[in-house]
Formats: sequence, C-alpha cells, structure tokens
Amino acid sequence: MSWLQSYRQRREKRRTKVREKYELLGFISSGTYGRVYKARSRNKQDKSEYAIKQFKSEKEGETIMTTGISQSACREISLCRELHHENIVRLHEVFLEDKALHMVLGYTEHDLLQITHHHSQILRMPLPELIVKSFLWQLLNGMVYLHANWVLHRDLKPANILITSEGVIKIGDLGLARIFQRPLQPLYNGDKVVVTVWYRAPELLLGARHYTKAIDIWAIGCIFAEMMALRPIFKGEEAKMDHKKGVPFQQNQLTKIFELLGTPTQERWPKIIHLPDYPQLSQFRTYPNSLRQWFQSVCKKYSESAFHLLSAMLEYDPERRITAEDALNHAYFHEDPKPALKCLTMQNSVYPKRRITVDDGRDPHRK
Repeated sequence: MSWLQSYRQRREKRRTKVREKYELLGFISSGTYGRVYKARSRNKQDKSEYAIKQFKSEKEGETIMTTGISQSACREISLCRELHHENIVRLHEVFLEDKALHMVLGYTEHDLLQITHHHSQILRMPLPELIVKSFLWQLLNGMVYLHANWVLHRDLKPANILITSEGVIKIGDLGLARIFQRPLQPLYNGDKVVVTVWYRAPELLLGARHYTKAIDIWAIGCIFAEMMALRPIFKGEEAKMDHKKGVPFQQNQLTKIFELLGTPTQERWPKIIHLPDYPQLSQFRTYPNSLRQWFQSVCKKYSESAFHLLSAMLEYDPERRITAEDALNHAYFHEDPKPALKCLTMQNSVYPKRRITVDDGRDPHRK
C-alpha cells in the first residue's frame, strides 16, 4: 500500500458520516440528480428537521465507473453556500461520502404544488387571497435578493416553491441557477433548455441565446395565475428533446400563450424579429389578447391591481416586463388583505404533511 492510499484511508476514517450525525426518517423523492430524505439530528438539543439531498455520482458506461462529482451539484452547493435569506432554502452543511455529495438543507413540510393540488382536488375551493398574496410577496422578496446578487434561478415552478407549516416560502432547487454577471459564454451554451415548459418565457421558446432575469419574472407570473386559478395558465404539450435534431420548437406551448395573450407583434415587442425562431411565427394564426376576459371569469374576487401586476409579469417584451423589485412594491400589496410572513398560521390553515416512505414505498414507521 502506498503512502497516499494509507493517507486516504486514515482521512476517510476520521471523516464524519452522514448517518453518524443525522437519523434518516424516510424517503421524500428522487430525480435525475439523486434522492432526498427527511432527517433529524442525533444531537438531542437540536429539534430541527432536515432534508438531505444525496447526489448521484457521475457514471460512465455500463461498467459503473465513477468519473467524478456532478458539475450541477457543485454549482448548486457553491451558490447555496453564499445565499442567506429568509425566503431561500438554507444549506446547513455538505458531506462527501462514498464518492457522493450530500446537502443538508432546511426541511419544509409543504410545497406550492402540493397545496394547490389539495385545494383543487380535495377541498375544491380556491386559495384564500391572503395566502395567494403572501406567497407571491415572499416569492418576489426572495427573487429580489437573488437578482440583486446576480443569480438567475431558471427553474421556478410550484414544486420548487417550498413552504413551512407556518406559511414561510423557501425558494428551493437551485440546480439550474447561474450567475449572470458578465458570463464568459452565453448561458444558453451550457444549458440549452431551462425552465419547465409551462413556465418558460416566450423569449426562451423563440430561441433566445442571451436572456435576463425577466425569465424568472415570467415564471412567477405563471405561478401567480396558477395560485388564483388552481391550474396552470399555459398548459401546453412539450415537444421532447431529440439530441440528433437539437432543441425542438415548442409550437403547442406558444399556441397556449398566444391564445390568451394575443399573437406578439413588433410593436409590442420590438426586438422579437432578432430571435432565432421568429420566422416560425408565420405558422400561427392571429390571436387577440384575451387575458382580461380570462381574469374576469377565473379570478372574479381579485382587484384591478392584481390584474395589472399579472399583466406586467406576463409582458411579452422582457425589457418591458416588470422587475422583481418593482413588483414587490406594486400597489396590489398595499391593498387589504396585506401579505403576512406566517399566513398559514394566521388563516389557521392546516395541510396534510409531506408523504415520507422508506425506499420500497412503505411507511418508514411501520414494522
């Protein structure tokens, strides 16, 4: 055994293991990145609960030969280490164990997808406006912080909006987040497709190579509409990626947007003619803007200020789209009911707890 191997063995023995410090209570979810578990500290003085995100190692071929640590994981960890805000999920610590990274994050009992689903499918009643307004304000508050620190989230959707049992928003899953201050190359070069298609801004759908924080605002506008309507506002069918042909043109998704917001024109969006897929617009018929009719039929109890804010977020031209900071100071938030940080507690709203299982799908507390 070489001195280097001996050193590595001694170092590994001294390294604290995840399960030595935390007790895993059960399995939450999995994805292309890896798996997420609910946990609690083995320190009896620490009553907090945690989510442990375990990243898969990068593999090569069928021989399962580890080639390194996920670049996406490294980016997410490096960003989360620098971000400290009440509406951003908190990273407590990181473990490297068995050539896999583990992020120990603050645990939240709910996410926005779960809550809207509960209202639409179980309660069959709308979200109270206090909750909608409070969630939206906190989401914008977190986004002001990210954008002020030159960070684009690039994957905002209800499943990534984490919520505590009291009603505090924690923006999560920063795996696609990137620094956008003076990038060495266009962000498009690294990730050809960002943002789940229902929340993807029109400039991305039309092939923009350079994009801005306005893409996050469009996604928040879609989320705002979904909280009011309890269903996605632009529910298109995604054309799947074909690696041989490159990024597919999302005609169905654009049709859903045009049907509600009207077909974009150069008058409404002067620089649209410079987008790579602008010639594709000749395939579409001309639609009028019917957003107000949709709002009046679906969001009857909401004010004109709410409509104005939604319209400003769903502005076609990214240069004219409202900023997170201006949205946070919009007149809508000065109307009653005023937004509250712990809105679920104020409303006495109690939702089913997040489902936790063991890896084979059984309840972890069953024998």
